[in-house]
Amino acid sequence: MNDLLNIFKTLSDETRLRIVVLLHHDELCVCEMSGILDVSQPTISKGLSKLRDLNLVVDTRKEKYVYYRLREDHAILQNIIKDIADHMDQYPKLKEDVGNISTKWKYSNTPTPIDANVFAE
Repeated sequence: MNDLLNIFKTLSDETRLRIVVLLHHDELCVCEMSGILDVSQPTISKGLSKLRDLNLVVDTRKEKYVYYRLREDHAILQNIIKDIADHMDQYPKLKEDVGNISTKWKYSNTPTPIDANVFAE
């Protein structure tokens, strides 16, 4: 029961909820999340710290960046976020955030193969 309460307390913060929804869709570093959400990097880092404390995210170092993603084996969180993602039209701000993931390369200067299409244009 405490696990469930802690998840809802954590997701009750708008920035942390926005971070979790982004990470449901893509693996991102702090600078990318900060740019996409238009929130300061320290605020993103504090949010990620709380998510790490609850073991909801994992991180991977790639060169000079640390990338975060949701733990795929956390069924409770995955079900909550899947339900939000399935009804994204009801949450315009979250939908806008997810749409802005395609701009992530601007903030880290490390385009992914998908982002490389932007440079080809």
